[in-house]
Amino acid sequence: MRSFLLAICVLASTAAIAPPANAQNYPWCAHYGSDFGGSTNCGFVSREQCMATLSGIGGFCERNTQYVPRPAGSRGR
Repeated sequence: MRSFLLAICVLASTAAIAPPANAQNYPWCAHYGSDFGGSTNCGFVSREQCMATLSGIGGFCERNTQYVPRPAGSRGR
């Protein structure tokens, strides 16, 4: 029982000190499949990158309406 409580305390403290996760934000989305179903991946920097991913499997690319560019001067990790 003590080892279980120790494990819970270690996990809780690790979660408390871990940095928050940031969502990825990219300007292009790939829509796989048809207009009536399929999946979406909004992880593309350029339209060309998105189109290359869809090459041979079908789908379409469009701008990410939720994209917000980083402010000038801020740097990613």
